Amino acid sequence: MAGDRVRLDQPKGRRRSWRPSWDPEEFGHASERIARFIGTGRFLIWMTAFITVWVLWNTTVPEGLRFDEFPFIFLTLMLSLQASYAAPLILLAQNRQDDRDRVNLEQDRKQNERSIADTEYLTREVAALRAGLGEVATRDWIRSEFEDLVRELAERGVFPPESEERDR
Repeated sequence: MAGDRVRLDQPKGRRRSWRPSWDPEEFGHASERIARFIGTGRFLIWMTAFITVWVLWNTTVPEGLRFDEFPFIFLTLMLSLQASYAAPLILLAQNRQDDRDRVNLEQDRKQNERSIADTEYLTREVAALRAGLGEVATRDWIRSEFEDLVRELAERGVFPPESEERDR
C-alpha cells in the first residue's frame, strides 16, 4: 500500500495511450526529406521507370498474369494516392522553410540595425576626431612656428641670421 501512495514531490510517469503520438519536429524533418526527394530528377527517373514497367507488364504478359487491365485503373489510383500525400508533405515543407526564412530575415534585420548604429557611432567619432584635430598642433604647423620664431630672434639679434649660420 505504501508503494501506491501518491508522491507530490515527483513528476508522474508517462501514461500509456492508445492514440498514436509523434514528434512534430521529426515529422517535419521527414516531410522535408520526402519533398526534397520528390523534387529531384532521380525521383522522376524512378517514377518513369516504374510506370513504364507497370504499363509494359499489363499490356505484354499473358492475361492470367496481368493485374491491371488497359484503362489502368489501379495505376491511376496509385498515382492519385501518391499525389494526395505528396501535396500536403510539400506544403508542410514549404511552410517550415517559410518559418526558417522569416527567422533569418528577422535576424538579418536586427544585424542591419546594429550595423547602422555602429556606422553612425563611428561617423560621430570620426567627426569628433576631425574637430579635435583642428585644435591639435601638427608637425608642419610647429615647424612653421619655429621658423617664424627663429626669424624673429634673428631680427632682434639674439641669433645670427640663417645665412651666417650656414656659412660657418
